Amino acid sequence: MNNKSETIGFVGVGLMGHGMAKNLLEKGYSLTVIGHRNRGPVDDLLSKGASEAKSLGDLAAACSIVHICAPGSPEVETIVDGLLETMAEGGIIVDCSTSDPVSTARLAATALSKGVQFADAPLGGTPVQAEAGELSAMVGAADAIFARLQPVISCWAKNIIHIGGVGDGHRMKLLNNFLSLGYGALYSEALAIGNKVGLSPEKFDSVIRGSRMDCGFYQTFMGHLIEGNRESHKFTLTNAHKDLRYLESMADSAGALNPIGNAVKNSFAFACANGGDGPKDYVPHLPEFVGQMSGTTLKPKD
Repeated sequence: MNNKSETIGFVGVGLMGHGMAKNLLEKGYSLTVIGHRNRGPVDDLLSKGASEAKSLGDLAAACSIVHICAPGSPEVETIVDGLLETMAEGGIIVDCSTSDPVSTARLAATALSKGVQFADAPLGGTPVQAEAGELSAMVGAADAIFARLQPVISCWAKNIIHIGGVGDGHRMKLLNNFLSLGYGALYSEALAIGNKVGLSPEKFDSVIRGSRMDCGFYQTFMGHLIEGNRESHKFTLTNAHKDLRYLESMADSAGALNPIGNAVKNSFAFACANGGDGPKDYVPHLPEFVGQMSGTTLKPKD
């Protein structure tokens, strides 16, 4: 099949999805999107040549490959139910969300029973990287499906890893997020302790930045506290808490220990339960809440 003959659908053109969809258009693929309460990204894509479907059924009927970027598995399940009503046999649904692997396996079986393939391709990176087409993708798919998807995914991902079969992408993504969110919880606790004993965040940063403990995540995480950039890493505390609950479920189903994961989850649970559950409450804001637990104030300087 001529790869450009693939017709692409996109459900969820938000923080990450807009950049991904834009890059698909720029690489010459036809694109159909579906409206959302936030019309800005949709209207921008329409101005660049995308079409808009009135329903999930209409979108699925028009597309051979449909991407989904949704908050979590409940939303993905509802979307997939709508797509499968009209998607033609041989079509592929690609879940780019961070989802529960148990749900992913169930959806893949349901899709296959209707002649539709399913793949998971969760993302690594930020909205800035999405706009630049420089995300990472961890793809769970059968070999033949991965071969068909690779040229499409390469439009929005710089690093593509075929990690295994369906569900393995989501399993690896949960482990990846466990590491990054674990760093966030560690940084927050260290900052809170430091502040309590008279070592300011600026002094803390002067030692860690550029050392062996430094990394890309550290720099975006500290962008809020040190630089006052509230949007240094636009990944919400509620999404982080959700991912850590999915990790816990995965560990439980495998009979694996997860004590550190549960401790990290509780840091984010506290933040979400104490005012950090808004759409603009992001992971780099966690030190404020962890500091609150320790009776110290961790906020950017004015």
